[in-house]
This record gives sequence, structure tokens and C-alpha cells, in this order.
Amino acid sequence: MIVTHDALIALSGAISGEPGLITIAGTGSIAFGRDASGETARAGGWGFIYGDEGSGFDIVRQALRAALRFEEGWGPPCSLRPLLLDATGARNVNDLLHRFYTPEFPRSRIAAFAKLVDEAAKNGDSTAREILNEAAQQLAALAAAVRDQLFDEGEPARVAYIGGVFRSNIVLERFRMLVETEEGNTVAAPIYGPAAGALLEAYRAAGVRCALSNVPAEKIN
Repeated sequence: MIVTHDALIALSGAISGEPGLITIAGTGSIAFGRDASGETARAGGWGFIYGDEGSGFDIVRQALRAALRFEEGWGPPCSLRPLLLDATGARNVNDLLHRFYTPEFPRSRIAAFAKLVDEAAKNGDSTAREILNEAAQQLAALAAAVRDQLFDEGEPARVAYIGGVFRSNIVLERFRMLVETEEGNTVAAPIYGPAAGALLEAYRAAGVRCALSNVPAEKIN
């Protein structure tokens, strides 16, 4: 029996057990990788107080800050304020701030509001777009940190991504552009999901070579 963390099985499924790395951005964020020798490395995953840069929670945290600055008169106008208030029923952003501290709004629920930031950015809100671009920058930095620990300069490395934040085309395309500026990197969607990754790790532990290459992804995930 092997007890491990979800980043490993996400990586294994995403790149079908081959060497490479994955950046995960959902409620939290982390990058994790493994090279051909089996050595692993990680960056991020520190939790919402000290880390989770580029995550859904972090995106909403930055959006709330921007809306608070606007409401208090020391920040530029942005559409994030009405979007957040309409979605939550809060009286004002200060009220919403206090609600976000209560059990009524666990981190996963707060992170789900990241789609509102994406909506605002697509509708031309420069503050929202800046928040998403910064999220992509942070996620690319996590990927770069893992790559530097495991792969030589110019060595080919597949970089996968997974998590709700990457449903934003703005985040995904900027992430892709930033990561692929590093020679050798190729950004690609996951081949399989974490469940298939767990199966691959079980095969690996048993000494069975299996990349699931002949099995359709929909049969595995």
C-alpha cells in the first residue's frame, strides 16, 4: 500500500506516467514534477494564508481587495464590486469581507467566484484582466521552479495543467505563453485524470510497465 498526495497522481495521469510536471490551480495551487530517474520536486502548495498564488481563492482575494479599494475611494473603478455583491447578496464589499470570514463561506465556495473575475475580464475590465494575468504569472513561476530542480536547460519537458482556474482562457493562454518561453517546455492538457494516475502508480509500484497508451482516455477517467 502506498499513501501519497493528490499532486502525484494528478501528475502521473496527466502525462501518462512519463517524466514531466504539472501545475494545479483549483481552490489552492501547487506545481509538482518527476524526472526520468524518479526524483520529484514541488513548488507552492503552502495553503491559503501563506501561499496558493494563482489559485481560485487567491484570484477572488485579489478581486475583493480591488472592490474594497474602489468602495473606500482609493482604488480605480471596476465591475468586480457589483458582480461580487450580486452573486452573494451582500450589502456592500465590507459586508462581504466579513461574510467571507464565516463558516458560511468555506474556501472552496469563495474560490468558485473566480469565474466572475474571468467574466469581468472578458467584458473589458482592466483590473480583472490584471488579476488573471498575475495569476498566470504566479502559476508559470511555480512550474519554472519545479523544472529548474529536475530538468537540464533545454531538456524537453511536458508541462500539464489541471484545475478550475485553467478554465479561464485568459489564464491558460498567458500561462502557456510564459511557460513555453523556456526552451524545451511543451504545455499540454492532461492525457488522463488523477484516478488513472493512481492506477499508473499502482502499476509502477508493482514493477509493471504500463502507459495506458492503447486505452481511450474516456475509458480510464
